[in-house]
Amino acid sequence: MARLSVAQLLPALNGGGVERGTLEVARELVKRGHRSIVISAGGRLVPELVNAGSEHLAWPLGVKSPLTLRWVWPLRRWLTAQRVDILHVRSRLPAWIGWLAWRGMNPATRSRFVTTVHGRYSVSRYSAIMTRGERVIAVSQTVRDDLHRHYPELPAERIQLIPRGVNPTEFPHGYQPSTAWRNAWHRQYPQLHNALVLTLPGRLSRLKGHADFIALIARLRESGLPVCGLIVGGEEPGRQRYAAGLRDTVRMRGLSDVVLFTGHRSDMREIYAASTLALSLSAQPESFGRTVLEALSLGTPVVGYDHGGVGEILARLYPVGLTPLGDEVALTTKVAELLIAAPPVPPEPAFPLQRMLDETLALYETLLQMPRNAS
Repeated sequence: MARLSVAQLLPALNGGGVERGTLEVARELVKRGHRSIVISAGGRLVPELVNAGSEHLAWPLGVKSPLTLRWVWPLRRWLTAQRVDILHVRSRLPAWIGWLAWRGMNPATRSRFVTTVHGRYSVSRYSAIMTRGERVIAVSQTVRDDLHRHYPELPAERIQLIPRGVNPTEFPHGYQPSTAWRNAWHRQYPQLHNALVLTLPGRLSRLKGHADFIALIARLRESGLPVCGLIVGGEEPGRQRYAAGLRDTVRMRGLSDVVLFTGHRSDMREIYAASTLALSLSAQPESFGRTVLEALSLGTPVVGYDHGGVGEILARLYPVGLTPLGDEVALTTKVAELLIAAPPVPPEPAFPLQRMLDETLALYETLLQMPRNAS
């Protein structure tokens, strides 16, 4: 087919599932000879994006301020001048800027407008912008069900379920870190040597279940299990007080030597592989649960609350890892059982990344061939 020009919009490129998905689609576009542009405020992943052949425009479309509206007109001019085929928005405020720019363009020639609903947003007019896409990608059955329930005016045929995926060559089943990596890891964290390591990945956000994790480590230690807990994730801007509170909780409970904060890490594959168990304890149901899928892909057992996208993944791939939401006794019992004797994780990749990429690019191609709505 003809060479496509695709622009993806999101707030920033610092890390997380939305950002990784953006980079994966960008990389696939370049691989297939298309033009890939990402518009964001920037971040630590920009060099990776650009080195893989994409373009980056450093426009702060995700800043929650009325002044952000000033980007509507420059974006409209840029989309027209660059003859962008697909405008793909992945977050609410950039979606508003993108939609306002797109709406004012010539309906006969403007880009096709795609949204991806990555999260379980509050139900509001603000969130409803994510339903304005000519095609609305839902990243899980949980998200698709939410769209049907909360936005019944959104035609079912405009929603396309495209689950996120993991590259099995990047997260190969049975992978083991190198001796050099393990040596460096144990020099940095000597407490982990010969310990049972429980890992909670994800940014330091109140909804990610850190309090439940810290309490779990305390209960397991009291029961005599030699566990250490890893909290792997960076502090978000404006969340420093929450992160400091977590460290205070760990210190007050006498767990400073066994509950470790690593900050943001780029070696998650190695960390998962070196972990005895990974956990997902989000208080709110996750839209998908990429960290769960990455750990399972490597063969690392996972325990997670039975709701949302995490519940979907575990029910399909590792149902023994499911535990009821918020039930401390059940969680402790489940983790203790799996620490003693965890059933192996099946090696079959149920959510391959390539399928997600193929389906996303097929959606672009199909949409370009469809009649245009002049409204």
